Amino acid sequence: MGSKKRSAREKQKMAFLADLGNEDTGVSDSLFAAEDKRRDRMHAKHEEALRYKSCERKTRYNSRLEAQDAIAACAAHGRGGLACYKCSWCGGWHLTSHPQR
Repeated sequence: MGSKKRSAREKQKMAFLADLGNEDTGVSDSLFAAEDKRRDRMHAKHEEALRYKSCERKTRYNSRLEAQDAIAACAAHGRGGLACYKCSWCGGWHLTSHPQR
């Protein structure tokens, strides 16, 4: 376990920062490469979550006409305020209760 003294921590910090500047150790490259990989994984995970929320969990209609028929059926059962939109992920049509932007 490392020392809790401020001077010891400062020495460790200075040694670490010196290693970052030293091209022979490769510490700098490996640290940034690991961060880039972590960032790429997080971005992929975020995109996957967006796709699931925006497309995969929703009913897909092949055409705008089918989606509008579904809206009419929902309205007949008392569910109004729906609209349809073309999905940028799958190219199909989905329903939404949010007004168009």
